[in-house]
Amino acid sequence: MLTLERAKELNDSMVTEENLRLHAKNVMYAMGAMADQFGEDREYWMAVGYLHDYDYEKYPDEHLRHTEQPLLDAGVDPEAVRAILSHGYGICTGIKPETNMEKSLYTVDELTGIIQACARMRPYGITDLELKSFMKKFKDKKFAAKCDRELIKKGCEMLNMTVNEVADICINGMKPYADDIGLLGTDS
Repeated sequence: MLTLERAKELNDSMVTEENLRLHAKNVMYAMGAMADQFGEDREYWMAVGYLHDYDYEKYPDEHLRHTEQPLLDAGVDPEAVRAILSHGYGICTGIKPETNMEKSLYTVDELTGIIQACARMRPYGITDLELKSFMKKFKDKKFAAKCDRELIKKGCEMLNMTVNEVADICINGMKPYADDIGLLGTDS
């Protein structure tokens, strides 16, 4: 089973851009919170979250086409590899998210982008970000416009949850790690 230490080792061997490593951390912490929500293995879900964009920096136009075999060859279990591949469902893979882990990764990948953008605008970053403030920005399609809100909504539907519920879990799951993800704000 994939460990967090191994996920970091593998991801960091491929990903050098700080913004991509930061995104990996955001998704990792959100996935940890989602694992808690479903009573699953927190470290395992975090490891999958950290490793999800393994090939993106080197192959942005062929994302996830250079992931499966290298990760399997590196000893990553097929369940983790499938979850990673499924986060590109309908975009760059045809692998539909089926498990709660897969559905969560599919959803939080985009969702954390909006959370991060929202927190960066605040004097205290994510530390005092409330769901109400986040949802206001989520509804503003011009804010963090590159984040696919329809995909997030689709993922939430797959999870049988609302955007509010998933966003609240992710925000609260990311708050304890504000310093590590650069979201302490300017006044902290």
